[in-house]
Amino acid sequence: MTAPAVSVPGAVFGTIGALAAFPLRLAAREVERQHGQLRRGITRRTTHVVFGQALLAKAGLTKNGDAGIERRVAAERAAGRILISENGFLRLLGLMKAPEASSLSRQSLIDQSRLSGTDLDLLSLFDAFEHDCEPYSFRDLILARKYAGLMAGGATWGAIARSVHRSGPVASLTAKSLNVGSQHGRPDAIYLEGGQSELDGQLLFDLGSAAQGDDTLEDLFAEAEAVEEGGDHDGAAALYQRCLAIDPSDAIAAFNRANCLRAGGHAAEAAHDYARAIKLDPAFVEAWFNLAGLMSEQGRDASARRHLQKAIALDKSYADPVFNLARLEFDAGNLPEARRLWVRYLELDADSEWAGVAAKGVQFVDMQLARTAG
Repeated sequence: MTAPAVSVPGAVFGTIGALAAFPLRLAAREVERQHGQLRRGITRRTTHVVFGQALLAKAGLTKNGDAGIERRVAAERAAGRILISENGFLRLLGLMKAPEASSLSRQSLIDQSRLSGTDLDLLSLFDAFEHDCEPYSFRDLILARKYAGLMAGGATWGAIARSVHRSGPVASLTAKSLNVGSQHGRPDAIYLEGGQSELDGQLLFDLGSAAQGDDTLEDLFAEAEAVEEGGDHDGAAALYQRCLAIDPSDAIAAFNRANCLRAGGHAAEAAHDYARAIKLDPAFVEAWFNLAGLMSEQGRDASARRHLQKAIALDKSYADPVFNLARLEFDAGNLPEARRLWVRYLELDADSEWAGVAAKGVQFVDMQLARTAG
């Protein structure tokens, strides 16, 4: 994984998975002090995604959990966001000591260790090396060769990373023998000869132990996301409500709950929670857009129009509200405005199925206007 150009001021950090080091609220406070933003989850405004180490631990408890992480990593990278490991995030904030200077490139590590680029990036993202991105160190090369040997023996990147976090400071593993297998019959488990030690993390100062409420909130939010993804919208809405009871300022929990309520047919409650998310975060463009969709479904076109216009004003590169507003204007008989918006949509999205619809809309309006002029 290539070293990202990262600075805190002006950045909007989103998290996937809980941080293992300390509660999110403490990290958010430090990011805000450094003139950035940190939010649980991902929105359109998110510029940097922090993958918490707790996500890896949870994935190890479910079948194909690591595959889910791989899909999420690929999706966020495809969206153009900068991906950061938890330790990389802590170093960026100045909360963790930076490792010694290094000079090995990502490609050099791949060539000399025979790890695949994908596995190297995933192991780096979950802090299985001394450095979380290039330039890597000689210790990282030693570890990469050990990990490549483990994977040749049947281990997965996820099993390796989880075992690393249970086994002590990463740099200390260069002098230990790593083996595949365990006395419990798990062929992909990793163990160290000579026992285990606690991971100290080398934090520069004590941020305090996590309160039970913080642990509960992170677990609840992750559970709510999983339940939502599984299609149980009412169950997910109840879990997001519990998140909001713990932290009433969480705009993303309110937004997610609104989406679940809408999917479950509870339109009035959904509208309330979209409005709640907007009140908590007036620049939450997805909340404006989804509330507009809900208003449109209820035949409240004037309200839908206002909300779509707000979404477009907040994010001029957001194509979806432009398309929906064009459709509203077309249905209202405002053909010149519908045409203008469809043309704008095609500037933002020229290749999708919806782009084809927009192009046909422009052609239809041109025909109608020409017929009227004639």
